[in-house]
Amino acid sequence: MSPLIQGIDLFAGAGGLSLGAQLAGVTVTHAIEENRVAANTYRINHPETQVIEADIRSIDPPAFKPKPAAVKLLFGGPPCQGFSTSNQRTRSADNPKNWLFGEFFRFARFSQPDWIVLENVKGLRQTADGHFEELILKQLETLGYESALWVLCAADFGVPQRRYRLFFVGSRTGRVPMAPSPQKKIVTVKHALADLPVLGVGAHEDVLPYPCAARSNYAKQMRGGLTECSGHLVTANNSTVTKRYPHIPQGGNWQNIPKRLMQNYSNLVNSRSRHTGIYRRLSWDEPSIVIANYRKNMLIHPEQHRGLSVREAARLQSFPDSYRFCGSIGLQQQQVSNAVPPLLAKAVFSQILNAE
Repeated sequence: MSPLIQGIDLFAGAGGLSLGAQLAGVTVTHAIEENRVAANTYRINHPETQVIEADIRSIDPPAFKPKPAAVKLLFGGPPCQGFSTSNQRTRSADNPKNWLFGEFFRFARFSQPDWIVLENVKGLRQTADGHFEELILKQLETLGYESALWVLCAADFGVPQRRYRLFFVGSRTGRVPMAPSPQKKIVTVKHALADLPVLGVGAHEDVLPYPCAARSNYAKQMRGGLTECSGHLVTANNSTVTKRYPHIPQGGNWQNIPKRLMQNYSNLVNSRSRHTGIYRRLSWDEPSIVIANYRKNMLIHPEQHRGLSVREAARLQSFPDSYRFCGSIGLQQQQVSNAVPPLLAKAVFSQILNAE
């Protein structure tokens, strides 16, 4: 009988990392999340986990000590906005949120888990000339962990999205395994979305039945035997925005829109900006671009002239259709965007458990 693998999720958000851990065989006993709505989303999808809704800086680690006989795994993704390459304004050592990874190691010093997984955006490596990467690796060494740094693309692990994430992996039990090997089969946007309902701008009927049979193995996996699912919510755009959509082909972006329709984007148009993700229409036959701030960036459905629904974005993140998100449409969109793709997380935790 395999040992019980108990995990604790710090900075849990809506639960993408936790879901991946559970899919790999980890029992997540506790999760910490400060945001009320994200914590509610976590609770309804992970009823067996004790969720502590509080600022991690106010929490005493002894409350989270696992059973001594359990194999312990401490994981989480400290806030990453300050490390993102798209956030040049606060991408430095002066941003206080960039130091919250220190709370992660405060918990690690007390609980001394067998394994540590600290997740973040790839841009952390360049922030402050690599200072944060060096500090994190040094902390792992000081606490007695052998460590490795994995940079993984979600599209290599069954996720229909080209999204890179950074994983610091630390082990007290011996050498850290090699990073998981990429899968050969790529999942496309069509695999992910082709079986979902046709929707209009401003769609707000949350739960709808599937309009057809699943059209891919990925869609079958996401459905999990359901006949209907939630999240069919689409941002309500004004006519200024909706007039732009028909001009954009698959794979195109704001540069395909006539300038006469882009007057309020004059800075973007005149600067020859490289922001190719703005008004980007997804392509059926490729994985999606990064699902981050997808409402703000106006990511567009491959065929329908509208932004992505919450469920479509969740599918592109690899959340199963049974996963429900709480709050207003804007808060649901933010939770989906901020999450680690669960199937990517599963690959990481499976590699660790295989080394146990």
